[in-house]
Amino acid sequence: MERRIKRVAVLGSGVMGSRIACHFANIGVEVLLLDIVPKELLPAEEKKGLTIENPLVRNRIVDGHLKSVVQSNPSPIFSKSVLKRIKTGNFEDNMKDIASADWIIEVVVERLDIKKQVFEQVEKYRKAGTLITSNTSGIPIHLMAEGRSDDFRKHFCGTHFFNPPRYLRLLEIIPTSETDSEVVSFLMHYGDKFLGKTTVLCKDTPAFIGNRIGVYAMLALTHLVEKFDLSVEEVDKFTGPILGRPKSATFRTADVVGLDTLVNVANGLYENAPSDEAKEVFKLPGYIQKMVDNKWLGEKSEQGFYKKIKDEAGKTEILALNLKTLEYSKQDKVKSATLEEAKAVEDLRQRMKVFDKGNDKAAELFRAANYPLFEYVSNRVPEISDELYRIDDAMRAGFGWELGPFEIWDALGVKDTVEKIEKAEVLLPGQQGKVASWVYEMLEGGNESFYRVEDGIKKFYDIKSKSYQIIPGSEDFIVLDNLREKHTIWKNSSISIIDLGDGILNVEIHSKMNTIGGDVLQGINKAIDLAEKEYRGLVIGNDGALFSAGANIGMIFMLAVEQDFDELNMAVKMFQDTSMRLRYSSIPVVLAPFNMTLGGGCEFSMHADFVQLHAETYMGLVEFGVGVIPGGGGSKEMAIRASDDFKEGAIEQAVLRDKFLTIGQAKVSTSGLEAFELGYLQAGKFAITMNRSRLLADAKAKALELADAGYTQPVQRNDIRVLGKQGLGIVYVGANSMMTGNYISEHDKLISERLGWVMCGGDLSEPTEVSEQYLLDLERKEFLSLVGTKKSLERIQFMLTKGKPLRN
Repeated sequence: MERRIKRVAVLGSGVMGSRIACHFANIGVEVLLLDIVPKELLPAEEKKGLTIENPLVRNRIVDGHLKSVVQSNPSPIFSKSVLKRIKTGNFEDNMKDIASADWIIEVVVERLDIKKQVFEQVEKYRKAGTLITSNTSGIPIHLMAEGRSDDFRKHFCGTHFFNPPRYLRLLEIIPTSETDSEVVSFLMHYGDKFLGKTTVLCKDTPAFIGNRIGVYAMLALTHLVEKFDLSVEEVDKFTGPILGRPKSATFRTADVVGLDTLVNVANGLYENAPSDEAKEVFKLPGYIQKMVDNKWLGEKSEQGFYKKIKDEAGKTEILALNLKTLEYSKQDKVKSATLEEAKAVEDLRQRMKVFDKGNDKAAELFRAANYPLFEYVSNRVPEISDELYRIDDAMRAGFGWELGPFEIWDALGVKDTVEKIEKAEVLLPGQQGKVASWVYEMLEGGNESFYRVEDGIKKFYDIKSKSYQIIPGSEDFIVLDNLREKHTIWKNSSISIIDLGDGILNVEIHSKMNTIGGDVLQGINKAIDLAEKEYRGLVIGNDGALFSAGANIGMIFMLAVEQDFDELNMAVKMFQDTSMRLRYSSIPVVLAPFNMTLGGGCEFSMHADFVQLHAETYMGLVEFGVGVIPGGGGSKEMAIRASDDFKEGAIEQAVLRDKFLTIGQAKVSTSGLEAFELGYLQAGKFAITMNRSRLLADAKAKALELADAGYTQPVQRNDIRVLGKQGLGIVYVGANSMMTGNYISEHDKLISERLGWVMCGGDLSEPTEVSEQYLLDLERKEFLSLVGTKKSLERIQFMLTKGKPLRN
């Protein structure tokens, strides 16, 4: 049967339930969110004369939970507009409404008896064939299905979303022995393509995969603190971004998650995994138990391994816990020769080798934590997963590791590391210093790595067949790492042009923060030249951490300080010309932005034929923060968007104000959807990809679609309506009143006036239709005039040195 999800019922509106509901609303699904009915009135309700039967009272719990979650930071919703898709209710009045749901997700309290009571009610109203899943992190899935009908059990399994579900990509699918294989296949695909998740098939074992390995890795570090006499801040420095892990590293992550949550999972594993050879690792060190007793649980109790205070000057300071004395003190600066050496190495896999070969505490901790981890994960196959790649997927998607355990092991060399594990002096409780037998068999068979790339496709070592197999589903992804070596046709220091096949080229920017300077502009123009001669289309996208932080302001600052305005004028014109080529070339150009897409990255997006963007794209024209206006065509584009809205019969001054303020307030979208709502994207010229791993493949498919449709080169516009003096009056009065009210500085006022000058087409006596080039020339002139001012240079310098905007 072809299954479609139009409506989802979420049972339980706590933090997790409400956030799951929000994420389904994000992707366009209608959601029914239910919870219990209050047992008594609140004083405020009594005062209003409400009764316990009033719908406002009966839905108070669910409405309160949803409101609280929507106001949380980071937000669980792409835009406020998605909330209209969520309808709230309660278990007594609205359980019957689940009959119209295509998928019912239970997210009530983690107690088996309560979950069974809920499922008993579900069976009264659920229509046959409806998916029914439980979002549990610890209760065995098969126990929940006991006593239920055959149809219920056939369509039931676990779906463990990681919190917060909008941002963490891991979705564990845990079937029982009775779950229909079609249901499992559907959930794996739906979670991947529509929810944007890395879906990992798990066995019904304690804590499944993500928490089983992730909590082991965290607790292993807590046991090693005393061994190496390490401080909280040292552990977090040695186990954070330098190793491709989140900034929160180890102890800060525990604070964010909540020490009580960590303890509950650890205790559950200790009790429910009796055959785990390393179960003693899940036994908490004494200092953690004391912290729990003191209710130092992390962020939720405002102190844990770290504590935020205000010093005598009122400045915020973050203290660290001394694990010996359990007192808080100022953080010490962490010093390490290995750390410093690793910082200079860009490639993460090579960085791992630096740590493995080092001689100080950072290196010792790396080996003492990772060698037992390698032993542990090897022993979990096939216990928790038949395929090793699922463990790596879970750690990357659920815990934010850039490399999973087997990938790290590969980077260090499997055979050499096995020998080092056997000779290791530091062992964690219950471990033998010997990896699982299948690893030795793999090596004896001449297979020296867990993964290999063949014909651009990544394969994993399959234990059953003792051969390398394609990772299921990965055929749908384009991974530049797998193509770069054999398919790069041109490159310079900042970009690589890679042949994606089927006549489509890809421009990969790989400068620092993917900033756009001369080399990037040269590379994009080279790619367009090549595509126009021999190919069918062009994609601009990458596999890095962000799309682009914008123009290379260091280069702009240097030229401005040296007063080399001729060179600067040429550089800005080259940027503008490149933006225009993205739109006015003879082949379709598709951009694939994600994460930070700022300044010039946003301007490129505004000019592309089509934008295939990730749902988590934070796009904006932020040039005001460095004292200038958008100079790569962004100011011109906003004037065009305003002009197009004028023609739809809108009030011209109001439209101009909105577009002007989008730039003037440096508004950055909090999602791909909001990038459209802010006017950076145009209807019909963008689409959102939920799964980041699919982004480049979707962009390539769009480029092919445009080419197959007979793409023809557009004609530059000369029908852009600008308001001239009529619009300038509004801009100048508004800027002056904002400065008078001390909302903006005098220099902000100047920048606002220069932006207004461009968007209004200059000092025209009446509304006039102008060309794109006319606006580009105005934009470039005003950009250069601002760059030459002392205060704009101060702003640029401050951003370069401090990484944040200066108001002067």
